[in-house]
Amino acid sequence: MIKTLVKHGNSSALVIEKPILSLLGATADSAFEVITDGKSLILTPIQDAVRHNRFRNAVEKTGKRYAKTFEELAK
Repeated sequence: MIKTLVKHGNSSALVIEKPILSLLGATADSAFEVITDGKSLILTPIQDAVRHNRFRNAVEKTGKRYAKTFEELAK
């Protein structure tokens, strides 16, 4: 399937039809994780939003707590 982006304010949007959302077990209100390698875009519906939010918060907290250590490791 080939899709075309549509203008949405100052951004572009990808319209996902209801049959595809149903196939993914998602709705128009579902949160999606967006991953890219710079060439491809992967959209994955979040099935457990509470768990996802807890995980995201833990990652942010760890990033702040160990920011200097991560910077040193990156060198």
